[in-house]
Amino acid sequence: MGKFSKKKARAMPAISTASLPDIIFILLFFFMVVTVMRPHDMMVKFTIPQATELVKLENKSWVHTIYVGEPVPKLQSKFGTAPRLQLNDKLSTPKEIPTFIQNERAKVSEKEVGLLWTSLKADKAVKMGLITDIKQELRKINQRKVNYSSVPRGEGFNK
Repeated sequence: MGKFSKKKARAMPAISTASLPDIIFILLFFFMVVTVMRPHDMMVKFTIPQATELVKLENKSWVHTIYVGEPVPKLQSKFGTAPRLQLNDKLSTPKEIPTFIQNERAKVSEKEVGLLWTSLKADKAVKMGLITDIKQELRKINQRKVNYSSVPRGEGFNK
C-alpha cells in the first residue's frame, strides 16, 4: 500500500518582482504623457470673462499670450494693486510689447510669422483703456491677429 504523509505547513511563496520594473515604467510613462506643465509662473490674477460666440485656435504653438490683471498678493507690496501685464515671466508695461512680439517672431520660421496669434487673457474687471493701449502697441508692429480668451457662458446665465 501507498504511504501517505501528512501535509506540512508550507510557507507562502515569495512574490515575484520580475514584472515590477515594467509596471514602474508604465506608470512613469503614463504620468509623463498626461501631465501638463504650466509654461509660466502666474504673476497676475485674472478671471476670464464669459462669451457666447467662441472659436478654438488651431495650433497653440503659434499663440503667445499676454496676461493682464492685478498682481498676485505676494507681489502687491512691490508692484501695487493696479492691473499689470505679464509677458512670459515678467511684469511689464504696454511699451515693452513690441520687444516681446519681436522675440516671439524670432523663435519661429519666416513662413510661420504670419500665422502667429496674440492671445489676451485679461481679467474681466480690467479697464478698457489698458486693453486699448495694448492693441495700439500691437498695431504699431503690425500684429493684427489678436484673440481675446474667454470661457463659455454658463447654462443658467440670463441674457
